[in-house]
Amino acid sequence: MAKNRPLVLGLVLISIACRSNTDSQKPVGPVTPEVKAKAAEAPPPTAPGAAPAAVNRPAPDFTLPDTEGHPVHLADFHGKLVVLEWFNPECPFVKASHTKGSLVGAASKHTAEGVVWLAVNSGAPGKQGAGAEKSRAGKETFGLAHPILVDESGAVGKLYGAERTPHIFLIDTQGVLVYRGAVDNSPDGIGESPTGDKLVRYVDEALAAVRAGKPVAVAETKAYGCSVKYAK
Repeated sequence: MAKNRPLVLGLVLISIACRSNTDSQKPVGPVTPEVKAKAAEAPPPTAPGAAPAAVNRPAPDFTLPDTEGHPVHLADFHGKLVVLEWFNPECPFVKASHTKGSLVGAASKHTAEGVVWLAVNSGAPGKQGAGAEKSRAGKETFGLAHPILVDESGAVGKLYGAERTPHIFLIDTQGVLVYRGAVDNSPDGIGESPTGDKLVRYVDEALAAVRAGKPVAVAETKAYGCSVKYAK
């Protein structure tokens, strides 16, 4: 038991840090007339009456702006494998996953193979890591090349049932949700199994199965990480 105390203490400290919100912070960054015009022209994030996401069901369609205000429409990627990664650049679990764990280089590796990888930040204004400015900063810090979409209303996150950051959703070429859950079985995000068991990269395995024309063996797992910072 004594050998495990440092690990347990580390996980507790990460969880405490993760739960803290910076509610007093306000989103920063210029709101230019061009950005306002794009926001006014953009369609609602989700279709009225869209059914909530469920594994082995069609993934709900949505349109969200990226960090530069350009609208991104999920349906435009029909026929491709799509990974949605719920993202909060200030979440300790996200930081660990993108600097030490299974998300290091994962998006670039899979996008080079034709996968569309989209991060989604559903943090409400003023919350920890929320907004375009902080998402851009996180993109630079972690060396990400894929788009980060801004869902400040939380409509898309709630439609998908995104609970944690990171929380991963895989959509197949027919637009069906075939996996949702954790990146791997490393609950602190550092890419190591705390029990000494083999590290299982659920997302990599799901992608490999779909490419091979096989069903995803583990289609749903419990995501770990910070809670998504939705508006109250």
